[in-house]
Amino acid sequence: MNIAVNAVELLAGLFIGMLGLLTLVLAVLFVIDRRQTGDAIRRNYPVIGRFRYLFSELGEFFRQYFFAMDREELPFNRAQRDWVTRASTGESNTVAFGSTRNLSVPGTAIFVNAPFPPLNDQYAKTEPMLIGPTARTPYLAPSFFNISGMSYGAISKPAVEALSRGAKEANIWLNTGEGALSPMHLEGGCDLVFQIGTAKYGLRDAEGRLDDDKLRAMAAHDSVRMFEIKLAQGAKPGKGGILPAAKITPEIAEIRHIPMGQDSLSPNRHPEVKSFDELLDMIEHVREVTGKPVGIKTVAGSEEVFRGFFDAIVRRGADSAPDFITLDGGEGGTGAAPMPLIDLVGMSVREALPVVANIRDEHGLKERVRLVASGKLTNPGDVAWALAAGADFVTSARGFMFALGCIQALKCNKNTCPTGITTHDPHLQKGLVVERKYTRVARYARGLIGEVETIAHSVGVAEPRLMRRRHVRIVQADGHSVPLNEILPSYNPVSQS
Repeated sequence: MNIAVNAVELLAGLFIGMLGLLTLVLAVLFVIDRRQTGDAIRRNYPVIGRFRYLFSELGEFFRQYFFAMDREELPFNRAQRDWVTRASTGESNTVAFGSTRNLSVPGTAIFVNAPFPPLNDQYAKTEPMLIGPTARTPYLAPSFFNISGMSYGAISKPAVEALSRGAKEANIWLNTGEGALSPMHLEGGCDLVFQIGTAKYGLRDAEGRLDDDKLRAMAAHDSVRMFEIKLAQGAKPGKGGILPAAKITPEIAEIRHIPMGQDSLSPNRHPEVKSFDELLDMIEHVREVTGKPVGIKTVAGSEEVFRGFFDAIVRRGADSAPDFITLDGGEGGTGAAPMPLIDLVGMSVREALPVVANIRDEHGLKERVRLVASGKLTNPGDVAWALAAGADFVTSARGFMFALGCIQALKCNKNTCPTGITTHDPHLQKGLVVERKYTRVARYARGLIGEVETIAHSVGVAEPRLMRRRHVRIVQADGHSVPLNEILPSYNPVSQS
């Protein structure tokens, strides 16, 4: 009996002590909040006002898991993310009962099924496509779907390694991003596209200019199949890359040839390129030094700019043309960018791609300049639309991040990514196990390619790139759908519409 009484008294004493401590803490916070002058809410509502910021911080997570419908969230909704998850984990992507997609939303793409599609033994299959026929070492690209630029630095070491190994298994290319070539890119043995950003990471001399000896050294890697000169990125047109100091490790500093301890800010453009002619000079120079196909990555701001660019190519001759153009959309992603650029600058790839494809074809360069579409194209319908609209290839970054396990925590710029994808914190990186994740990368790529081939088979063509604008209808504001070739006719209506 005495033991029980003593236990009760002990617990009561602990409770009173904890209550007293809590009261003291609340009193201190009350005084702090009342005396401070920087926050009106905390000054007028001491202690209680602090919950506003807690709930605001947690709100995005509660909305994602409890309140948002399957197709409500941005930048990617749950239905889009779940498709990637199922594809990357090898689960069935068949669904039952009916579509949850609202097919009356203006802009929705609906594919036109053929009345008598090919039989199953005539299934649509992807054919390789040649890039850079005039380069000393052209590239026969095996897949229309590939991995877009994600730098080592913006993403972690295990993330790069998993992408490289997954790309090799799926037989697709991996773009290095502007952060240069790392050992992890090479480890997987996949085909690589070396991106030359405005800071020329990995290729720069002491003054930040392009170093031809370093360029030759990169081209000497057999796995580096092409070079991409980055002019602009969809999420931040007119702004160079941003790598916060917190994400710069000694290895990243060595690979990029940059100092430790300060943010690495790329120029907003290549300083030596001030005109179309100077851009074409740079393309020809890099192609001559490397012997490999060279293209550009940019964002459409207007139709007139691209007409001027293709006019310059025709004036100089087709041999001066870029071997490919990666057209990013204003809806593209990034690890860090100012909100006004993410929200307000750059045409959507949905608008720009058909326009640029027409301009290219009008100038007689359809077989010379390949178009690579990028910008929020992560699901089969998005990719199939891009091929029908005029793209030769499609690349995705965020789709492959979802395959790696990204949960859209929106912490890419803070070095606190909970999945280990965009952080250099060793503790957080432990969650990304390369041996498990690279197979997810490969499955996602193969699954998407297979389902785009399914769409192509349904509309009645033998290869996904044979889809045309007449195979897609776009829902209008009044609920009716109109063929894409009537909204944006192709240059040659007889063979291209």
